[in-house]
Amino acid sequence: MPIAETTAKSRYKRVLLKLSGEVLQNKASGLSIDPCVVAKLAGQLKTARNLGAEIAIVVGGGNIFRGAVGEERGIDRNTGDYMGMLATIINALALQDALEKAGVETRVQTSIEMRQVAEPFIRRRAVRHLEKGRIVIFGGGTGNPYFSTDTAAALRASEINADALLKATKVDGVYSSDPFKDPKAVRYQKLSYGEALSKRLKVMDAAAFSLCMENRIPILVFDFFKEGNIEKVLAGEIIGTVVSDA
Repeated sequence: MPIAETTAKSRYKRVLLKLSGEVLQNKASGLSIDPCVVAKLAGQLKTARNLGAEIAIVVGGGNIFRGAVGEERGIDRNTGDYMGMLATIINALALQDALEKAGVETRVQTSIEMRQVAEPFIRRRAVRHLEKGRIVIFGGGTGNPYFSTDTAAALRASEINADALLKATKVDGVYSSDPFKDPKAVRYQKLSYGEALSKRLKVMDAAAFSLCMENRIPILVFDFFKEGNIEKVLAGEIIGTVVSDA
């Protein structure tokens, strides 16, 4: 499917968007996956794709189940992490359904094979889908316990040669301390990998951050819940925090 022409253009040819599972839920109603919320999200992604960028997505599963929380309540860590991986696949399918209804071609690829519902992750096939204008959603994390979906995002971004990793959060960037607890917290506009390490800033978990730093993939942290932000980030506006080797 050809990508529609728009006046604005993406600064990036190919990006990996890391979404929290929380972006699919409706806390007010208690729905872990709210079809109305997901449909609105799909509309934002359709608009973003029309800027000309190839978009891959890694979605978390925290709206359904978190392995770490399960472990705290007595579930074996390995088992809990696999349960969390399955939760990300449920979210990936929900997002695929909403995108397809919005007229956007997609493919879901999973690290845990389940051929009845999704393709297994194959790097070359994923890249080919992106080249054809499809949004590719990666489910199942890395396929291994003890690794977060942040790490899965950094790994997939490296594998598909993404120009940037877009980390969508509920805060508008990286701060010197927790902005919800410290009123004096300062937001950084730009950071080098070295500065983020020396200041011990929690941009992503250590494994994910190391992968991005080693492969020189810029990390763009921004508030996803503010409408229009994803288009601004793709267009090159610095609305959150950019972490890079510069």
